[in-house]
Amino acid sequence: MPIATCAPESTGHAGATHLEEQTLQFDIIRRLVRRVAPVMLAIAGLATWPAGHTVAGTPPVAQARIAVAANFAEVAHLLAEQYTRRSGNRIDISVASTGKLYAQIHHGAPFDVLLAADDSTPQRLVDEGLAVRSSLYDYATGRLVLWSRDATLAADGEQVLRQHDFRKFAIANPALAPYGAAARQVLQHVGRWDALQPRLVLGENVGQATQFVLSGNAEAGLLPRSLVLEAQRQVGGSAWLVPADWHRPIVQSAVLLDHGRDNPAAIGFLAYLHDDTARRTIAAHGYD
Repeated sequence: MPIATCAPESTGHAGATHLEEQTLQFDIIRRLVRRVAPVMLAIAGLATWPAGHTVAGTPPVAQARIAVAANFAEVAHLLAEQYTRRSGNRIDISVASTGKLYAQIHHGAPFDVLLAADDSTPQRLVDEGLAVRSSLYDYATGRLVLWSRDATLAADGEQVLRQHDFRKFAIANPALAPYGAAARQVLQHVGRWDALQPRLVLGENVGQATQFVLSGNAEAGLLPRSLVLEAQRQVGGSAWLVPADWHRPIVQSAVLLDHGRDNPAAIGFLAYLHDDTARRTIAAHGYD
């Protein structure tokens, strides 16, 4: 005997209400999915976006501004090119005397690194809270050269410095440029500082002092060996290397400035100065 089934008792009105509720719930879910789905896709996309918002496989590119003493300008440009080829980071270089760069940093110039022509200015910036102490690095030691466009004048440099009656003699301003201060010490060493005062022409930096001799406006000058090497390639002349013990050592230091303490390009450039390739480049331009 078959078992008889019995459907639940219901009315037509109750069935219609249930169907309307199901339709309403479906519409709510559909609208919610339309709103939420794009957000979820965006979140998923951000989660897989490379750090630094770069194209996948391309290292992040950063940029740094380096303040460079005038004597080191040419070498700094070469080092920046080498570093950029390795890292992809961009280096912008500003050139002036160390004293002028110090004043600009004090007035808020947005430099990330200073390559000074001495070691006292970077130390002073550290002491004043404007640079990072642990980043101090002596990257070069400079030498002074007596140079003239005259092919024979500087052949016996010591005798010339002690006795020659110069028409005009060029040095960098000792108050602004460490190489100028060293040149003053040399002239004091040979007893000519006071006698040459009326004939001194002071460059705002060593680059300008070198131009005075290069242009013939000064008969000779005491200049950085790095700039004399470049000038001799252009016009020749005669040069004499000043004994290192005639003036205080010209130790050139670099430092990470407070503005660049979190800048990966600035930190990387300072680290590159320790690299063998960088050291060879510096030595090839006349630095010990």
